[in-house]
Amino acid sequence: MLVLVAPGQGAQTPGFLTPWLELPGAADRVAAWSDAIGLDLARYGTQADADEIRDTAVAQPLLVAAGILSAAALGDVRPSAVAGHSVGEITAAAFAGVLDDSSALTLVRRRGLAMAEAAAVTETGMSALLGGDPEVSVAHLEKLGLTPANVNGAGQIVAAGTLEQLAVLNDDKPEGVRKVVPLKVAGAFHTHHMAPAVDALAKAAEALTPADPKITYVSNKDGRTVSTGAEVVSRLVGQVANPVRWDLCMETFKELGVTALIEVCPGGTLTGLTKRALPGVRTLALKTPDDLDAARELIAETTTPAADAAGA
Repeated sequence: MLVLVAPGQGAQTPGFLTPWLELPGAADRVAAWSDAIGLDLARYGTQADADEIRDTAVAQPLLVAAGILSAAALGDVRPSAVAGHSVGEITAAAFAGVLDDSSALTLVRRRGLAMAEAAAVTETGMSALLGGDPEVSVAHLEKLGLTPANVNGAGQIVAAGTLEQLAVLNDDKPEGVRKVVPLKVAGAFHTHHMAPAVDALAKAAEALTPADPKITYVSNKDGRTVSTGAEVVSRLVGQVANPVRWDLCMETFKELGVTALIEVCPGGTLTGLTKRALPGVRTLALKTPDDLDAARELIAETTTPAADAAGA
């Protein structure tokens, strides 16, 4: 059983889109998306520095575009399930057929702008806690006024709050935590600081006509599978101010019987978590087009052709 997943904000690096634009038709496709949402995705994905692509309004559309583009390069692949981390949920919604590519890019552009506006109100950020006991860490974060915004599993929790609160955390780590790593994001996402963005995104969602998922869609909210397009969109809206429970998503993957996981560009973060939380599951991260052949081999080995499945 194959799961296709999409990373969230912070996975982007300068120039990461460059090799993907060399694939046939890719540059034209990205140019069309750029015109549609009023953002030069090609320039930001190839020429912009780390600070420019750290901007929430830029990073989020860039990540969704890269995810859709790299998944398309795999060819006609039908995974058993899809999921995305944070903004990657919009990418996953496109994989599942809930949103077409244009709608996904339009929605994520509005999401990025709304979250950037919300983040500008107060100086906030996020930091990953490496090591430690999750229950101990969560209690410690709450004592410091921080929110466990991402519970990622494999012993990783991401704290979110004001920069002052995060500075205190850096000097006062929970027992057992080896390191606190600031993330390349520009706000305290998935916390009450993002409440204004929920209203803006809800208005944007009114213009959508979502379809029901054609592939099992696993939600960040609680790790549950979602069967209707309307509920997927509703969860996408509310999730910007609620914690990401990637740990529960991985538990669902295990219950579904996952044997392989491919993370679309810019892959690496979610495959790392999977290796630690789901040993035995084969993983592959799409970083450049050089990874496509290995990904196709993994797909061939872990999916059953429709004709064979039907007994033909």
